[in-house]
Amino acid sequence: MNILIVGSGAREHAIARALQKSPKQKTLYCLATNANPGLQELCSDLQIIDINDNAIISQFARDKEVSLAIIGPENPLANGLTDILMGSNIKVVGPTKEHSKIESSKSFARNLLVEYKIPACPKYKIFNSMKGVQAFLDQLGDNFVIKYDGLAGGKGVKVSGDHLDSHKEALQYCEQLIRKGGPFLVEEKLVGEEFSLMSFSDGNNLKHMPAIQDHKRALEGDMGPNTGGMGTYSDADHSLPFLTKKEIKEAQKINNLTAAALKDKYGYGYKGVLYGGFIATSHGIKLIEYNARFGDPEAMNVLSLLDTDFIDICLALTDGTLKNIDVNFLNMASVCKYAVPKGYPDNPIKDEEINIEKINNTKGLFYASVNSNNDKIMLAGSRAVAVVALADTLSTAEAEAEKEISCIKGPLFHRKDIGKKFIIQQRVQHMRKLR
Repeated sequence: MNILIVGSGAREHAIARALQKSPKQKTLYCLATNANPGLQELCSDLQIIDINDNAIISQFARDKEVSLAIIGPENPLANGLTDILMGSNIKVVGPTKEHSKIESSKSFARNLLVEYKIPACPKYKIFNSMKGVQAFLDQLGDNFVIKYDGLAGGKGVKVSGDHLDSHKEALQYCEQLIRKGGPFLVEEKLVGEEFSLMSFSDGNNLKHMPAIQDHKRALEGDMGPNTGGMGTYSDADHSLPFLTKKEIKEAQKINNLTAAALKDKYGYGYKGVLYGGFIATSHGIKLIEYNARFGDPEAMNVLSLLDTDFIDICLALTDGTLKNIDVNFLNMASVCKYAVPKGYPDNPIKDEEINIEKINNTKGLFYASVNSNNDKIMLAGSRAVAVVALADTLSTAEAEAEKEISCIKGPLFHRKDIGKKFIIQQRVQHMRKLR
């Protein structure tokens, strides 16, 4: 079986490792944006291309007689790569261009939830010009969020109190987005604790993954600019210490209802990973945004915990037979920490060497934005390497992840507080106050 992975970050390294664990006979191929050494080791052929070029990818897939493709990043999904590959009778884990609008257009996602009466939205309005923006901001007061409508690599959202200190700054950001040529949303700021809940979807049935908390801010104590994600953790019971069972069920229900809404709207089911970015508030679970693929870093947590043959799951997703499979995850806590180049995310160091020789558990090491060059690992300009540790308790997993990430040498930094008891306790107390 020839399997193609599109993308070359730590998420794709985790996907390749999960595929490789399957006892099934297979050959892995990868189309990438950088020479990721982890993917080079696992794949028979890794080629660096423009992964937004559907023609190159579909030609490569035909040449290699690929029967299954797994698309990692959001841009190829938004560009309709799934539709093109399916046209060549290739099974694809990843939604069509229409279904990918759940991520590629924030206004589409909001409007879908309202249209199908899924009660998970804050107050929001969509704008194409500055007309009415000030009036809506006046209505929201100090609690507002400005979101670019399209894809922005996790960096198109600005929140009052965190990134914007006044209506004046908000209006300046809106003007900037108009100059970019995109519509934008102004939303009510939700107060609570964020978490990710991803679900496998085969078009009719969903199987839910463990809930995970990501840390978007670059610096400890949730300070600094937004990033693609500095690290994640999940608890051994597949929940999070600050969530109740009822809240987990609520998030799962929202994913179920959204998948059903997409099927009703387009006449065919959503196939792939549906990733809900949720927030637990005093008024229940609300949706911050949807993604149409595995999260990064969340993929490293869930795929490290996955205890079912991943190829079986992928085939069930594409064939519509997910209900016939038990999707099991280990009952262990997981902590993932990213080492990133100094200056990340605004001005990251590039083309400097890093050294991973002192890492003990190489199975928990995931390469991201690095290049392999004459046996040297060189920084490529974004998040560099992640480590994942699994253990019976969060504190043990955190200590192990911290020990491992600290062994990596180079012009890097990481967040030491991810998974630490004191920061988790802060979240528990925050939710107690809100409830």
